[in-house]
Amino acid sequence: MDTTIDFQALPTPSYVVDETLLRRNLEILKSVKDQTGCKILLAQKAFSMYHFYPLVAEYLDGTTASSVHEAQLGHEEFGKETHVFAPAFKKEEMEALLPIVDHIVFNSPNQVKLYAEMVKNSDRPIEIGLRVNPELSTQDHALYDPASPFSRLGTTAVNFDESQVELLDGLHFHTLCEQGSDALEATLVAFEEKFGKYLHGMKWVNFGGGHHITKEGYDIAKLVKIVNYIKEKYAVQVYLEPGEAIALNAGFLVASVLETTYNQMNLAILDTSATCHMPDVLEMPYRPFIIGSGEADEKVHTYRLGGQTCLAGDVIGDYSFDEPLKAGDRLIFTDMAIYSMVKNTTFNGIQLPAIAAHTVKDGTKVIKTFGYEDFKSRL
Repeated sequence: MDTTIDFQALPTPSYVVDETLLRRNLEILKSVKDQTGCKILLAQKAFSMYHFYPLVAEYLDGTTASSVHEAQLGHEEFGKETHVFAPAFKKEEMEALLPIVDHIVFNSPNQVKLYAEMVKNSDRPIEIGLRVNPELSTQDHALYDPASPFSRLGTTAVNFDESQVELLDGLHFHTLCEQGSDALEATLVAFEEKFGKYLHGMKWVNFGGGHHITKEGYDIAKLVKIVNYIKEKYAVQVYLEPGEAIALNAGFLVASVLETTYNQMNLAILDTSATCHMPDVLEMPYRPFIIGSGEADEKVHTYRLGGQTCLAGDVIGDYSFDEPLKAGDRLIFTDMAIYSMVKNTTFNGIQLPAIAAHTVKDGTKVIKTFGYEDFKSRL
């Protein structure tokens, strides 16, 4: 059995996801399910590599989507429960969703008013939820904070329409981003204070995503306690819909050095790009780890790594190495399964990375490559 990824055998750039690391995360999530009876959904916005959906489906209860296309992908490739939320829906989107989804979560009372009858009259049973906003920020990343002032995401208590409670099967909130169970605990205090009274008689409550459950040091015992508390107090099914936690640290991005130059410091140009292939490096921002590297000036040779695009800010970061970099060297970026494939772009016509899988049975194999037609067909 091959348990080691053959990075040298892969074309560059390429993403590769490791089955063993993915399964490790899924086992942790399963332990939460086993201790609470909660249901856990794959949030496809973070990880949509459907090659591994059969594996994920062995452990989880379904998928959640933010669009018709994500919902269709989950329905076709994952099966089980299919949930969808969007800030607003078009009528034609609703018509496309009704044959394939099991839960539709609306963002506002007006959206419930527009579409509840359409959903209730569907040929298949579909449960209706409302996303609420507890108005409690627990993070510093404004770009990822749905509870920030003026947020368009979720219904605040002052805008909640009590006359619609009988139309709702559940409530949904999502305010976390890469956070621990302490942040969830604080959020639930605000949620219960504003919306807890409406949960009695409902079927479920969805805690959304952003739970860093599979990160080392996450307090799983506290999460279990919180879920069981809500489940028992309100007699509801609890849903969690993490994305990042499912594929955290399970993937890599393999890149090659194309050239090294100098402009007041050592520079290296790679065949991968922050803006095209790992946009969260610029948006979050964060600094991905490279195997064998150090912080700037930690090791002997420090380089600023950048991509091939015309964007001056297409910079991944400053890294140090034991040996000088040279053309042809391979750099292995870690934690590249999440928010990479789903957010990458073909800006400047830069080729998308290949997608590879590493499994115990088959070793390292490329499962998808991209070319000119993938660029042209988008335009």
